[in-house]
Amino acid sequence: MDRRQRKSREAIFEAFTYLLSEKNYNKISVQEIIDAADVGRTTFYTHFETKDFLLKELCEELFRHIMDSAMGLPHGHYHYYCGNAKDSVFLHLLRHLQENDRNILGLLSSQNNEIFLRYFKSDLKRLILTQYADTGLLQKSKLPEDYLVNHISSSFVETVDWWLLRDRKETPEAITEYFLSVIEPILEV
Repeated sequence: MDRRQRKSREAIFEAFTYLLSEKNYNKISVQEIIDAADVGRTTFYTHFETKDFLLKELCEELFRHIMDSAMGLPHGHYHYYCGNAKDSVFLHLLRHLQENDRNILGLLSSQNNEIFLRYFKSDLKRLILTQYADTGLLQKSKLPEDYLVNHISSSFVETVDWWLLRDRKETPEAITEYFLSVIEPILEV
């Protein structure tokens, strides 16, 4: 992708993010996105087949950055063990959320938060599989692995939502302690 294409794509993402912070996803038209991004219709459809595809790409872009950082891909600090709050991948995720990169907190707190939390949960499942399954912690449980992964990811998403509703009064460290105190007993044999 050349520089001009990247610039157009970024303008569309920025316009869409702004519109999502102002109104419900279902009320946003492709024309509004095009107008706000100051791009042509052909340019929009060159990058995104539909508004739904744009949403999917935006979420993938936002959460890929956070998940890759949590797994240490760009920074080389892979948080493998989840059982210690100091070293937890969940703490790392919460810290990235707190930094509010790309206004992710605004989107997670907006009237469209269910959409974003659903995508976040999907990416989180992959991270949990990597973090817990690879260490053998999930196999120690008598419960099915897919159930545990779904439960852990759902619990974390709800924890993040609760934290946001409380205006992030607690530190990421405190939230991680709360979360791990609920999750760790489930994984014990």
